[in-house]
Amino acid sequence: MNDQTFSLQPFPSTESFPNLKITGNISRNANQLTICYTLGGDLKEIAIPRPSNAPSRKYELWQDTCFEFFLGIKNSQRYWEFNLSLAGHWNVYHFDGYRQGMQEETTFEKLPFSVQNQADGLVLTLDVDLGKIISAEQAIEVGITTLIKYRAGEVTYWALTHRGVEADFHLRDSFIAVDT
Repeated sequence: MNDQTFSLQPFPSTESFPNLKITGNISRNANQLTICYTLGGDLKEIAIPRPSNAPSRKYELWQDTCFEFFLGIKNSQRYWEFNLSLAGHWNVYHFDGYRQGMQEETTFEKLPFSVQNQADGLVLTLDVDLGKIISAEQAIEVGITTLIKYRAGEVTYWALTHRGVEADFHLRDSFIAVDT
């Protein structure tokens, strides 16, 4: 298993926001993918939803603070978008190519993950079996992202790197390889 650490960067903006830091790690062991995000800094201005008593599949989670990752098969245009809300809601979408053929990925009936409040921030951890969508032998590339919405309504876009002139999490040249 190869554990890779990451640090997300905000899309260059003229806005001034509280000091935030989004870091974490990702690892793949055969078809088990584990990703852990840590959100630290001044969180009082961030719109953080309350935990749901009944987390479920929800649409348009990217309208609010949302942790996301994009998983692609190396040398293939196909990829998946995973959305994880701090309230516990989730969704997974499948794409045939860059922003093409978006469909809800129905092979996942649930996507259990944990959100923990800590003294210095929040930690979101997901451990998912990818066997429903890819084989353990397939090499993958992952784009790790987060959308932060502030109480005043402003939004910032965080990613490993920003390759476009606008924030665009779907750009494959911003994905990294994740080894087994």
